Amino acid sequence: MNTNKIIGIVLILASLFLGYTGINKISESSVSVKLLDLKVDMSDKSGKEEGYIYLGLAVVLFGGGIYMVKKAK
Repeated sequence: MNTNKIIGIVLILASLFLGYTGINKISESSVSVKLLDLKVDMSDKSGKEEGYIYLGLAVVLFGGGIYMVKKAK
């Protein structure tokens, strides 16, 4: 197996992990509470920003991984 292909597969797996982590950070950073007829939304902006950074890195790593796997052929 070619080393470029192995590195590409590792990058793809890392991107999936970062994407999953980013999605969880975004979804956990906002909470909604309904009290009587009042709905209160609370969100953590820094948590959302961190989640979006993780998603951006995941896209970059995924693209690099696909490039490395195709380059190995």
